[in-house]
Order: sequence, then C-alpha cells, then structure tokens
Amino acid sequence: MKEDTIKKWKIEILDTEKEFSEMASKEGIATAFLKYAAEDVVLMRNNNLIIGKSKLQDFYKEKNANSGNVSLTWKPDFVDVSNSGDLGYTYGKYQYTSIDSIGNKHTSEGVFHTVWKKQSDGKWKFVWD
Repeated sequence: MKEDTIKKWKIEILDTEKEFSEMASKEGIATAFLKYAAEDVVLMRNNNLIIGKSKLQDFYKEKNANSGNVSLTWKPDFVDVSNSGDLGYTYGKYQYTSIDSIGNKHTSEGVFHTVWKKQSDGKWKFVWD
C-alpha cells in the first residue's frame, strides 16, 4: 500500500512540474513561477536569495520576464518524495533562451533542482528553485 501511495505522490509532482513548464512556455516565465510558487518560496538567482512570494513578484516585475524575448524549458529526469508525502523534489535539465535588442539569440543550459511542498489544499507548490 505504501509503495502505491508514494508512486501516486511522485506522479502528482511530475504532473505539476509538466503543467508548470507548459505554462511558462505559453503564458510566460513570471506568470508560471508566481502561480506554482508557495508563499514561503526561496529562489537563488545570481547568488542572491529571493525569499517569499511578494519578493519573487518584485523580482519578475523588475526583470520583465514575460516579455517575448525570453523562454525557459525544462524536464525533470528524477523525482522523489518523502514517506510522509509532504515534501518532494525533482531535478533535470533546463534551457533558457533570450533574444537581445539586435536580434541575437543566446541560449544557456544547465541543471535545475526544485523542492516541492504539499499545500493544505493538497496541491504541490515549489518552495526552492
């Protein structure tokens, strides 16, 4: 029984990760990150911590991350979840593409690691990225 439950939680996290990635492609990075972030989210960007959803919103407002000049795609290669079913994590590869003011395309690739926390409504939100 427990293995089936853990498998179910892993599928929930992977489904959430897929919806998150699809939303980033269709509606923009900022929109997706703000929808799937927990209130107590922490992101590390450029060696700086962004703590809390309101700070995350400020970060994306300054960055104008929903412009058509950037895109972010990713896919998890691994998922695991705690035996209690309240925390999980994924990691995999991402690709970030931007187009500068003169039309040059810049692409960077790397590895992401996301920590997911089950919320009181049963939905998974990320608390670390």
